[in-house]
Amino acid sequence: MTDQVAQRSIVVFGASGLIGRSITDDLRARGFHAIGIARHFSAAQGRSALDLEMPILSLASADMARLIRDHSVDAIVNCLGVLQDGPDGDTRAVHRDFVARLLQAIKQSGRAVRLIHISIPGDAREDRTAFATTKREAERLIAASGAAYAILRPGFVIAPNAYGGSALIRALAAVPFELPQQEAATPFQPVAVEDVAATVAWLAARDIDDKAVGAVAWDLMQPQAITLAGVIAQFRLAFGTAKMPHLNLPRFLLDLGVKLGDLASRLGWTPPLRSTALSELRRGVTGDPSAWMEATGIAPMTIAQMLARPASIQDKWFARLFLLKPLIIASLALFWTASGFVALVISFPATKAILAAHGFPAWLVTPFAGITSLMDMSVGVLIAFRKTAAFGLAAGIVVALGYMAGTALLTPDLWIEPLGALVKTGPAIVLMGVGLATLGNR
Repeated sequence: MTDQVAQRSIVVFGASGLIGRSITDDLRARGFHAIGIARHFSAAQGRSALDLEMPILSLASADMARLIRDHSVDAIVNCLGVLQDGPDGDTRAVHRDFVARLLQAIKQSGRAVRLIHISIPGDAREDRTAFATTKREAERLIAASGAAYAILRPGFVIAPNAYGGSALIRALAAVPFELPQQEAATPFQPVAVEDVAATVAWLAARDIDDKAVGAVAWDLMQPQAITLAGVIAQFRLAFGTAKMPHLNLPRFLLDLGVKLGDLASRLGWTPPLRSTALSELRRGVTGDPSAWMEATGIAPMTIAQMLARPASIQDKWFARLFLLKPLIIASLALFWTASGFVALVISFPATKAILAAHGFPAWLVTPFAGITSLMDMSVGVLIAFRKTAAFGLAAGIVVALGYMAGTALLTPDLWIEPLGALVKTGPAIVLMGVGLATLGNR
């Protein structure tokens, strides 16, 4: 079997994601020739020679067919997914249209290829969001294609790494708040990413003509019933926060967070708390894993087993900072934008008077006040947008240091003015450094 496995070539689409990365690494550890494909791999993911960066969503079926033939692909694992239309892509394009082209590519390649597709659990009749409906459309296309396939519907995936919803659950476990009763009581069956990866490896090792797994759809999750509150409680045991006093989170704050999350997505951010996430959360994560367990012999880990190891200090820091990160970015964007706007529009005469009183030449006062105000506003706008946030934070640090150095040389008396505006610039610089340090998602 080892030699047979080594000869199996597996392509994993979405190999930089939480599930895709785990599957790719697990397949390689088991001896498979696993080719990871993603739009981008972060430096921390240790990209190997088998990891390929490609514009996946713009690949034509002919391009994918060529890829399948060139690498003698035996199985394809599709881990692509996007929660909501936004900077990461369009749900229909990612979930349905890509799968349609992929199925066409498998036919064009002339090879017998097994498609292992990562989908979502739940009753299709309860699908309400574009996320769920497009996922289900992809399932129907696969089932009607005639290709050998396995549709895997993992529950709430728990992995050593955290991203999106799994990061949010960790954050909720680290703060002294309880979710509203409706959300807390939602059924929420988890699954370990190791069990998902083991299932993919089990399928990849099967012969393509094995009719027992020629067309299957399985729910992957622990069979024991549990609620969202129960999952958070298990994380609290791992974090050592179970005995922390907790306050009930008002529903309006949860709804406000969702609205702000949707707004942030328009600026290029991908916060886990958005309207689709809340809708899917209230729906719950449930299924029947018995067929999967019987076919593969896998005994899925329980949530207690997944979190048996006490959380490290890194885990705790991440959980605490996760909810602070959007507050840091938002406060800095507002700080720079508002300060520049006030100085330019509301208090421009006062701004010029302060500069004139501290010895600035009359010809320089107005242009200097205008330029610095516009510069401050530009820094705030740059920080607000995800694509330019890193540049904006770095620019903010440079500008703030320039203000401090310039006033020390030209108007040193501003350092001892009663409100201590320049003294307070130091902590603002440190906060921008924290923002830069926490920008990464993977």
